[in-house]
Amino acid sequence: MLFFVELAHAQCAMCTKTAASLDDKSAKGLNAGILYLAAMPLMIMGIIGFKWYQRNKDA
Repeated sequence: MLFFVELAHAQCAMCTKTAASLDDKSAKGLNAGILYLAAMPLMIMGIIGFKWYQRNKDA
């Protein structure tokens, strides 16, 4: 994973340029899309963490 750091950095620069060129309504749509895509993995991690906490709470 350490070998791909430069590639990820390049993608961030492209997203920044794209977001900077958008109008206000499109920028809000982009932010909403990012949050929408992030919601499911965060919910899965939260559920797994909560289940782990419940099982190890009494130990």
